Amino acid sequence: METIVRINDAINGFAWGTFGLVLLLGTGLICTVRFGFFQITHIRHWLKKTFGIMYGEGLIINDAGALSQCRAFCTALCATIGTGNIAGVSTAICVGGPGAVFWMWVAAFFGMMVKYSENVLGIYYRRRNSEGAWSGGPMYYLQDGLGSKKHLRRTGRVLGILFCVFTVLASFGIGNMGQINKITINFEETFLSGVDKGMFLGAPRVNWWIGIILMIAVAFIILGGFRRLAAVSEKLIPFMTAVYFVGCLILILMHISKLPAVFSAIFRFALGPAALKGGAAGSAVQLAFNTIKNGCKRGVFSNEAGLGSSVMVHSNSCAREPVRQGMWGIAEVFLDTMIICTMTAVVVLSSGAVDLSTGLMKEGVNDATLVAKAFGASLGQPGEWFVVLSITLFAFTTVLGWSYYGAKVTEYLFGVAWAKFYRCIFVALIVLGAVMESNLAWDISDTFNGLMMIPNLIGITAQVPLILRLTRNYTDRRLKGKDIPPMLSFDPDIQRDALKAVKRGAA
Repeated sequence: METIVRINDAINGFAWGTFGLVLLLGTGLICTVRFGFFQITHIRHWLKKTFGIMYGEGLIINDAGALSQCRAFCTALCATIGTGNIAGVSTAICVGGPGAVFWMWVAAFFGMMVKYSENVLGIYYRRRNSEGAWSGGPMYYLQDGLGSKKHLRRTGRVLGILFCVFTVLASFGIGNMGQINKITINFEETFLSGVDKGMFLGAPRVNWWIGIILMIAVAFIILGGFRRLAAVSEKLIPFMTAVYFVGCLILILMHISKLPAVFSAIFRFALGPAALKGGAAGSAVQLAFNTIKNGCKRGVFSNEAGLGSSVMVHSNSCAREPVRQGMWGIAEVFLDTMIICTMTAVVVLSSGAVDLSTGLMKEGVNDATLVAKAFGASLGQPGEWFVVLSITLFAFTTVLGWSYYGAKVTEYLFGVAWAKFYRCIFVALIVLGAVMESNLAWDISDTFNGLMMIPNLIGITAQVPLILRLTRNYTDRRLKGKDIPPMLSFDPDIQRDALKAVKRGAA
C-alpha cells in the first residue's frame, strides 16, 4: 500500500506539478495571444451568442442527431459545476490562502481560450457513430488532427487511446465514487449525527441505503439514454445554479462592508507575502508556488478547462460552426469560475473564518467545514443545511456528466455496444462509493484526472494554427461580412452537408 501511495504521489506531482501547470497555463497563454485575446476583444459577441440566445435560438434543434445549443451547454455544465465550486474553493483557500483565488481567476482567464479551442476542434473533427449520433472529443482530434501531421500518425493514435484510458479510470473515481462518498458523508454528518446507524458488511447501514437510493436515481437517468440525461440537465442546472447564486448573494450583501478587505487580501496574498514577513526567502518562494499551484489546480478541477472532458458533450451540439460552439466553452468557464467560484470565495473570506490580515484559517476551521461554517455563521443551521444540499446537487450532476464522458471514450475504444456495458458498471459502483472509507481511491483518481490533461493539451497546442484559421474564417464572415467559404469540418462529406445547412441559415 505504501508503494502504491509513493508511486501515485510521484505521478500526481508530475501531472499537477510544475510540468502540468506550465503546460496548462502555457497552452492558455498561447491560445489567448494567438487568437487576439478573443475572450476580451469579442466579449459582446460571445455573450450575445451564448447567454443571449439560451432561451431563444439556443433551444432550436436543426439536426435530428444532435442537441440544441442550450441543452448541450447545460449537459456539459453537469460535470463542470460540481463540488469544485464549493469544496474545491475552500480547499484552495485553506492550502494556498486568499491569494489562491487570484490564481483561480488567472487559470480561468486562460482556460476560457483552452476550452474554446477544445470545442472548436471537437466540432471540426466530430463524426457520426453507428447510431447516427455525433461523437467528438480529444481522442478524435488527436487521432485525425495531430495524427495527420507528418510522422505523427501513430503518436496521435496512442495519445488518443491514453486519453480514453485515463478518462475511464477518472470517471470511476472522481466522476463517481468520490462524488457519491462526498454526498454520503455530508448527508450523514449533517442530518444523521448522533443516530444509531448500525453496521452491515463493515459500513453503516444508512450508507448502504443512501448508495442504493442514489444508484436507482442515477440508473433511471443515464440508462434511459443520453437524451434523458440532457433533458434532466436542462432543467436541473439552471435551477441549482440560480439557487446557489441567490444564497451566496444574500450572504455577500449581509457582509458588503467587508468586500474591500476581501479583495485586498486576494490580491495582497496572490504571491504569498506572508512568508516574506518571516524573513525566509525559500519559504516565500515555496508559499508562492503553493498559492499558484492550488489556485490553478482547483480552478481546473472546477471548470475542467484543459481536461478535454466537456468537449465530448459540446460535440453533440446542433451548431455547425466550430467557433459558435467554441464560444459556449468560454461561457462555461466564465459562469463556473468567474461567477460561481468567486461568489463562494467572497462568502468564505467575508465570513470571519479567515483572518484577512494574515491569510490564515482561524482555529477549528478546515477545508471540509469552511463553506458550511461561513453560511452557518450568518444563517444558523439552515445555512449549513443549504450548503450540504448544494453539494449534494452539484455532486449528483457531476456523476451524471462523467457517466457520459466514460461512455464516449469506451465507445471510441471498443464500440457503441460496450458503452452500454460501461454504464451498467458505472451504476453498480455507486453503492461502493457510498460505503468506502479510504482516501486513496480519490487520490489515484485525481492523478488520472491530471493525466487526462497532458495528451489533450499536446493536441491543442499542436493545432493552434488550425484553430486560428477557423477563428479568422468565422470572424471574417460573421463579423466583417467577407464572402468566403466556411470551414466547418475536416470530413468532406460533413463539410458539404453542413455548408448546405449554413446557406439555409441553420448554422
